[in-house]
Amino acid sequence: MGICISTESSGLEEARNENIIVFQTSKVLTGTWALSSVYSKQGSKGLNQDAAILCQGYGAEAAAFCGVYDGHGRNGDTVSKIVNRRLSSLILNQKNVHAKMEKKTLNQVDMIEEDSAPNKNLQEWREAILSGFRVMEKEVKLQENLDCSCSGTTAVVVIRQGEDVAIANLGDSRAVLGTMSDGQIIPIQLTTDMKPGLPREADRIRSCKGRVFALREEPHIERVWLPNEDIPGLAMSRAFGDFMLKDHGIIATPDISYRTLTPSDKFIVLASDGVWDVLSNSQVCSIVWAVDTEKEAARAVVEAATSAWKRKHPSSKVDDCTVVCLFLKKKLQTTPFKM
Repeated sequence: MGICISTESSGLEEARNENIIVFQTSKVLTGTWALSSVYSKQGSKGLNQDAAILCQGYGAEAAAFCGVYDGHGRNGDTVSKIVNRRLSSLILNQKNVHAKMEKKTLNQVDMIEEDSAPNKNLQEWREAILSGFRVMEKEVKLQENLDCSCSGTTAVVVIRQGEDVAIANLGDSRAVLGTMSDGQIIPIQLTTDMKPGLPREADRIRSCKGRVFALREEPHIERVWLPNEDIPGLAMSRAFGDFMLKDHGIIATPDISYRTLTPSDKFIVLASDGVWDVLSNSQVCSIVWAVDTEKEAARAVVEAATSAWKRKHPSSKVDDCTVVCLFLKKKLQTTPFKM
């Protein structure tokens, strides 16, 4: 069963279920940027371990927080839901703390100087993201009656503040920007899939005595193993949880990047690896751009991914698929040309 929530309003609205949170504050501007959609569909492996959030009016008017979390392990569904509920507020709280501390420091020296660095605001968000992720990791570890030794979740987060975008990524979920070039929509990948096979990730893991290798029956999937035991075989190099491997190179520090939006940029798509394993960036962007309305976009991508799983891997279990589509401006509806 799929779970779909689409938003197209500028008032106070909150929608929640086990896997998806959509929240719009009264700060949201009445404008086309607020159009978005979220959709999550359980695969055939059991419980849906994916979760997603879309918060509009995130700390400011022209602002949004998007996140997709893909749990793994026996308790992965619980971990992804915990992170989904808490991470956005932790990051915003850290941002406010940093702002107050900076203001207090300036007042103490009785001077206020404008920072000459053009990316001061983004640097503040970087510090807030890093702090928020650290606190989130501690909260996961301190959960009572929850074994996260071999369970955890990925996290891909996009924070929009006006025309500035900060992107944070743990694991192999992904964020892609759809931008217009020469009359065609093209993808720009905003994140790097954090997998053990990446040289810099493998170097870190091996320097901590973790092992990286693929099983004979799945030679295309590099996994992380303990120094002296062939467990647990984690297929990503960064995640919340997975504390059995935290002394052996698995970290919860996100890879952070920034982008300034241009008039050509149309939308941002976040999705769990269940989507990217069977659809390319170009295919996803084409699907999003082809839908009639913004509210159909996330579901269209998930349904295409589900069909692709059954077609490409008929003997495999379909993975959970979750998508957040944040449109940066309203799609112009076109009338089909008739002869």
